[in-house]
Amino acid sequence: MTFLNRLRRSGSNEAQATSTGISHGQPEFIGDGDVKYAVEQSGNDSGPSYQDASGAPVEVKSPLGYSVGGVTILFLNISMMIGTGVYSTPAGILSGVGSPGLAFIYWTIGFLLSASSLAVYLEYMAYFPNRSGSEVVYLEQAYPKPRYLFPTVFALWMLILSFSSSNCIVLAAYLFQINGHSPSPWELKGVAIAAFTVVIIVLGINTRFAYRVSNAIGVVKLLTLIFVAITGLVVLGGHTRVEDPKANFRKPFSGTSSQPYGLTTSLVYIYFSYGGYNNAFNVVNEVKNPLKAIKIYSAISLSIVYVLYLFANVAYIAAVPLAELKSSRQTAASLFFIKVFGSSGAVKGLNFLIALSAFGNLLAGNIGISRITRECGRQGVLPYPRFWASTRPFGTPFGPYLIKYVLTVLMILAPPAGDAFNFIVSLQQYPYSVFNVFVAVGVYFVRSRRAKLGLPRGEFRAWDVVVVFNILVNLYLVIMPWYPPASGRNGGNVSFWYGTSTVTGIAVIILCVAYYFIWIYGIPYWRGYRIRQTTIVLQDGANTHTLVKVPLDQLAEWDRTHDPSGKLIDDDSGLEGDVTGDGQRKGATTVDNELKV
Repeated sequence: MTFLNRLRRSGSNEAQATSTGISHGQPEFIGDGDVKYAVEQSGNDSGPSYQDASGAPVEVKSPLGYSVGGVTILFLNISMMIGTGVYSTPAGILSGVGSPGLAFIYWTIGFLLSASSLAVYLEYMAYFPNRSGSEVVYLEQAYPKPRYLFPTVFALWMLILSFSSSNCIVLAAYLFQINGHSPSPWELKGVAIAAFTVVIIVLGINTRFAYRVSNAIGVVKLLTLIFVAITGLVVLGGHTRVEDPKANFRKPFSGTSSQPYGLTTSLVYIYFSYGGYNNAFNVVNEVKNPLKAIKIYSAISLSIVYVLYLFANVAYIAAVPLAELKSSRQTAASLFFIKVFGSSGAVKGLNFLIALSAFGNLLAGNIGISRITRECGRQGVLPYPRFWASTRPFGTPFGPYLIKYVLTVLMILAPPAGDAFNFIVSLQQYPYSVFNVFVAVGVYFVRSRRAKLGLPRGEFRAWDVVVVFNILVNLYLVIMPWYPPASGRNGGNVSFWYGTSTVTGIAVIILCVAYYFIWIYGIPYWRGYRIRQTTIVLQDGANTHTLVKVPLDQLAEWDRTHDPSGKLIDDDSGLEGDVTGDGQRKGATTVDNELKV
């Protein structure tokens, strides 16, 4: 008996199961009791997925198209990794670890951590090969109970903290470096906002056009970093104006720090610099045969970036005295150019290339973030699901882009300019490390549930030692930021209390959890209804869940007339009803018409 026949037999034994066939986009359901898995397949040439029925519906045809090929995967990752990090964080990393030798070890640890996370993501993608949004999907499926907890918390966290202000600030700083002007705080903020406005316009016009621009800038970014790496080797060979370029390498571990705060902060910066190794996972449903393509090109992109990062750091350390480099804040690369080329036109040109690199990082990063935000909206846990899921009017996720723009502008304007970069990096990274722990641990939960249901093993499975390494390093990033710096409570990487970003990040997560319990359990208990989900099909072909309020006296009828994913079951024909783009439900019963969405 084939596995599909086993699915049909299992589905026929369940009161709420359907058997309409995955080839027509209608899911089957397997499982026992209140555990139901939907069997669905999309048009990206992947195999079927077996996902918890509470998850956002699989889009049979991607409303964003299938424009992502191997080259785009490569540069989605590279463009997001090679942004402001490698040009801005090496100074902070070196200051935190104290010595060049340990700095190089940290860059290697960052590579290994990113590679281990890449393996974890690949295993998840093998299970869910037709859902974009990466962590949104993985947390949703690893932790389906309590229902909507992780989707709600992650969605609200993304909505609150999904801004790009740190990269905008560094982009503006490099633009001012071109003409040697020292900007006032408000000049810096103004240019940062103007640059991000251009980014959103490019992204919002057309999806294919956005990918082409991102790829083109990605090529320039890659060539720029290669140039920095080669220049560093020339400096190390003694063929430039730099005197004694090997001085900082003679005692590579001299001055190594033993302070936990600085070591942890440096690891946060390292992870930030590699951020983007997983960007292609955010567009899985726009990729044909995604597992094979993303596995190959993501591994290539991460390896290329790791090698270039090492050589870029060789360049900085060879050309710039350590004390000067440690105090260079966010413009380490500019200092490198000045030491090698002097105050010449070449330095201005190179600063322009780095500014262009930061611009490309914003493009690639916001492509990924928009898909994550859209998938959060498609889960139904954010207000106005049509707004998040729709691709109108330009065939792009314009709603997520708009919200991202507003949040980024606010975060550019709000923090003090001098502390904005370091504070925002830490604020975004800490909750992300918390979620990374849950993502890595969740692999074992997904494996266990699939094994109990007799589901097939995924086409890719991460080694256990890799998963455990990933869990331990992310736990380190969660625990150690609480350890105070040796110089006191105000001696961190910002001018105020060192733990401000950590506490703020935790507070955001706690508020999200509190909101979930009040919204899903508290208010429904007081007002006499329960939360259920149903599906909306929009005019552009996008679909999304929306959560509805079902009065207690209609709850049994709702559960009888809807399948586990919330689609209406026609009692006469056995077919499932949808909600159309105008909000009217086809074949709806009286129960549906009385619902307040």
